[in-house]
Amino acid sequence: MSAAGQPVRVLAVRLDSDGDVLLTGPALRALAATYDQVDLLVSGAGQQAAALLPGVTETLRFDAPWSGTEPPPTSPEAVLDLVAALVARRYGLVVIFTSFHQSPLPMALLARLAGVSRVVATSVDYPGSLLDVRHRRAAGTHEVDAALDLAGDAGARLPAGDDGRLALRRPLPAVPPAARLSPGADGAPPARRVVVHPGASVPARAPAPEHARALTARLARDGWDVLVTGSRAERDLTAYVAGGHATDLGGLTSLAELAAVLDDAACVVVGNTGPAHLAAAVGTPVVSLFAPVVPAVRWAPYGVPRLVLGDQAAACRSTRARACPVPGHPCLSSVTTDQVSAAVARLAGPTPRTRGTDVPPRGERTRR
Repeated sequence: MSAAGQPVRVLAVRLDSDGDVLLTGPALRALAATYDQVDLLVSGAGQQAAALLPGVTETLRFDAPWSGTEPPPTSPEAVLDLVAALVARRYGLVVIFTSFHQSPLPMALLARLAGVSRVVATSVDYPGSLLDVRHRRAAGTHEVDAALDLAGDAGARLPAGDDGRLALRRPLPAVPPAARLSPGADGAPPARRVVVHPGASVPARAPAPEHARALTARLARDGWDVLVTGSRAERDLTAYVAGGHATDLGGLTSLAELAAVLDDAACVVVGNTGPAHLAAAVGTPVVSLFAPVVPAVRWAPYGVPRLVLGDQAAACRSTRARACPVPGHPCLSSVTTDQVSAAVARLAGPTPRTRGTDVPPRGERTRR
């Protein structure tokens, strides 16, 4: 409710990929607990995640010409259609969530054109009259905490009992048939499951295919039932990484079905990409193969047991490079199969074949 006792409809904005939208989830729950209705404006790259988030009433789509790795050309018609949609919904508050390097001001201008009376965002640029609250982000803040801080400046608070971790709407869909566990030999219990997700939308943040294949083969030798996941565009990659030692699920899952697969796993091995945050959202421990092109303090899996592996002081550090600028991708190729094997065992518990091993992985185990 507003100070005058009138219902307040809020528009939250996150014009990024699925992983970024997932990281905004706790802040959206805070807004939903405080105001009467929260809608979410996303790009096409974030629609699947938006559908999974608690607290969101309506999802709107706008492919912004100022956001994304392949932004569309500027379309006056699309911009005017968005402004008309905002006018029709009579939003009393717009909260614009961005990563640390993005500007909220183009979206703030559209909100003002739609007559929104209160606009809140984080901005390092002078906003003129576009923002009512100009949030300042503290250095070294994780994306989830930064979004919660921004929601706090918009007057929102998480409800009692909400721990602020990532979460999804439940129930999740059924696990696809190819990912279902089957009994072992002679009726023995099925092997425990580990998921390896070798791809990423930003190539610099993923292990090399041959490296991912070696890691997958090692985990299979350790006695894990290994699943390899990826999008339709990554089917060649997942087939290669799975080889003859893992189940290939490339192209067989929607984001919601992938969440169900991750929910069923003991651990996930993944680079800095959306499925790492999806695993955190279902509470599954993560072995994070983290290339330091962006800082782990902002982007590592949030709120779950995790081990961050990779040389965080590598030459690519904080370059935000999309393709690895250093020959051989040493920040991740330096991670050994022994280190990943030990990391999985440490987070998920040993399998019969790895019980008793003690190979300390290079990295850190942290919780929120």
